[in-house]
Amino acid sequence: MRTHLIGVALAIGVASGLAAAHARAQSPNSRVDAHVAAAKAAAGTDFAGVFTRICTEAVPPAAPATPARGAAARGGAPRPAGPPPRESWHADPVKVFDNLYFLGQTEYSVWAVTTSAGIILIDAIFDYSVDDEVSGGLRTLGLDPATIKYVVISHGHSDHSGGAKFLQDRYNAHVLLTAADWDLLDKSTQTRPKRDMVATDGQKLTLGDTTLTLYNTPGHTMGTLSTLIPVTDHGTKHVAAHWGGTAFNWMANRAAYITPERPASFWFQTYSASARRFKEITTQAGADVLISNHTIFDGSKTKIPALAQRKPGDPHPYVIGAQGVQRYLTTVDECAQAGLANVTSNR
Repeated sequence: MRTHLIGVALAIGVASGLAAAHARAQSPNSRVDAHVAAAKAAAGTDFAGVFTRICTEAVPPAAPATPARGAAARGGAPRPAGPPPRESWHADPVKVFDNLYFLGQTEYSVWAVTTSAGIILIDAIFDYSVDDEVSGGLRTLGLDPATIKYVVISHGHSDHSGGAKFLQDRYNAHVLLTAADWDLLDKSTQTRPKRDMVATDGQKLTLGDTTLTLYNTPGHTMGTLSTLIPVTDHGTKHVAAHWGGTAFNWMANRAAYITPERPASFWFQTYSASARRFKEITTQAGADVLISNHTIFDGSKTKIPALAQRKPGDPHPYVIGAQGVQRYLTTVDECAQAGLANVTSNR
């Protein structure tokens, strides 16, 4: 965010001196701890999943004295070849708002936006699950998958883009990624669609009576897209903010991210700047719903069951208010700031 200018020159000098003295008084660890504490306070209990995941990535715990070896170090036995068994990932489709549906797996989300002229999908999960969850899910809900017109891919990782080729080939749906993440897909060995539409920052995607607005929010990848989606609940209007990429993957997968020009500090700074910008965007848009592409990050693991128990007049589990959306984005920003403080503490 832009720093507000203080109108009096003397006040600027005094404030700068105090800030410098405060910075000198803080140790690197105290700065890290302060950001982690701010993230935890913003997360509360409803965003504990995202806080725990990414603040732990930002500030990893000390390595054990005796490192695990072999299969134990990898988290157990090696994953067998081929797709995992259906019972380990299948989730039933759910109508969440009048015009927004969950079509994802237990851990990975696809969101379907229905319009007067067809369907827009946000993400496409894996190639092995897309037919079951998306095509089958839409039919279960009484919707026709042949009316899918657009697939907006939040970023080019296979857990969100792997099914895009199937949707493109089967339904002739247009696939949108940013230029940076089309390039990312081209470098991968995963199943991928042919290059189609290039999404740009601030782009309006209109289908029938509905317009989505796409924003490039680099950090998770350089081309991550976050989206504003107008939704209604029994006719009452809301704005859903879809945060397109959450985890700090450069901490565990350094080979895919870290270069001399782009050290870990670059990725933390880029992510934080995107979170702060999207925070301003969602404030201006009046966003009061937050959704993600992982069920653990946006609380879908508890909100979807709560939605099934909702009675007439009960609040909507996903409507968290403008302050709730701001708390979420503050959480991810503060975790990024903790990571930045941590990786730069020895400079």
